[in-house]
Amino acid sequence: MSESNKKNEDTRLTKKGRSGSRQLLLQTLYQYQLNGDGFDVLFSQSKQTKEFARIDQAHFKCLLQEILKDPDKLDKISSKHSDRPSEQLDPIERAIIWIGLIELLSHEDTPAKVVINEAIELAKVYGSQDSYQFVNAVLDAFLKEHSSR
Repeated sequence: MSESNKKNEDTRLTKKGRSGSRQLLLQTLYQYQLNGDGFDVLFSQSKQTKEFARIDQAHFKCLLQEILKDPDKLDKISSKHSDRPSEQLDPIERAIIWIGLIELLSHEDTPAKVVINEAIELAKVYGSQDSYQFVNAVLDAFLKEHSSR
């Protein structure tokens, strides 16, 4: 295993709290996009992972519920602030953007700067080489339009 892959693996296994929630949520939303599983299946499977005990479980559950309630709405917002339709996004990028958007829309207790930084970090670890720049651009454009945050 290369040094960078080992570092990425270590990062995946050590996140706690809300950062860990976002990490597990990314994996869960990836599965959702591939299999179309519903909330109950996704949440049940997530609870069985070893990471679940270390994360902010309430935050994870809340974000998952809110995202699955209307992913099409999040896709429309994303497409509005992007040069690509959401169907053309990599599932990892799409999931990261969903997480960032739902936190910016519904969770004002988390500073916008933190939300965007966390999204960028997820994209750097899990996304393709430059996906963090794309994720940053979409979330930043959304934030500028909704500058009340």
